[in-house]
Amino acid sequence: MKKEGIGKNMATRIRYDSCLTLFWLMGSVIIVITILALLSIAVPELADLSHLISVATESEVIEAILVTMVAALVAVIFLVIFGTPLAYALARSSSRWTGIVENIVDIPLALPHTVAGLMVYLLFMSRGLIGAPLSSVGIVFEDAFSGIVVAMIFVSSPYYINAVREGFEKVPVHLENVARTLGSTRFHAFRKITLPLSTRHLLSGSFLAWGRAVGEFAAVIMIAYFPMVVSTLIYQRFTTGGLAESRSVAFIMILICLAVFIVFRWLTRTAG
Repeated sequence: MKKEGIGKNMATRIRYDSCLTLFWLMGSVIIVITILALLSIAVPELADLSHLISVATESEVIEAILVTMVAALVAVIFLVIFGTPLAYALARSSSRWTGIVENIVDIPLALPHTVAGLMVYLLFMSRGLIGAPLSSVGIVFEDAFSGIVVAMIFVSSPYYINAVREGFEKVPVHLENVARTLGSTRFHAFRKITLPLSTRHLLSGSFLAWGRAVGEFAAVIMIAYFPMVVSTLIYQRFTTGGLAESRSVAFIMILICLAVFIVFRWLTRTAG
């Protein structure tokens, strides 16, 4: 009987391994395409380091990178301040309106980028519903850093809110209820219990939102061509200077994003 049990376990393991191997082979198609895409940029750039260094030290490139990074960071800070309460409210509410709010939050996920850009432009242009009153007090969004930020916030908000909401939902409600029966307010229970237990999801949501903001092009360019972000600069270099110029800027951005990925992975392991 024991031998039969061992034989069944081995047969099950073989079947499992075969399935896993098949899945690895199928998934490797995506990995291979990604690696080939990276190599198509990296190999020519590494073969001509002098050109790469000259492009990397251009003031226009440095400025575009700084504008992109700072604007994305500001967008993430905005989402942390205003998106975290919304994510918690969605995680702890069960009214009929919750589903409607969730659908509204998810709208930017399904929109073509040009549609998202048009919506942002119509809302924040000098004659827009929000842009008009703010422009009267000197706050403008067209061809301004603030326009870049609002475009990034709009397109990246679902990534942050959904990731953080998922983290809050995983925290058992009874932990908050126990704290409240001991005299804590809901906010105190949220700050001392729910928030620390959701640290990894907060980091993950922030990173996803940051990545989405950094990579945005259409929504940004429709409201603020200047100051240039990296995606706008790459497009401008491609249309005016050709493949070599745009490829160099793209490779520099890949290196920066790779460094950010490494730091993010380290932070999530530390938080875990």
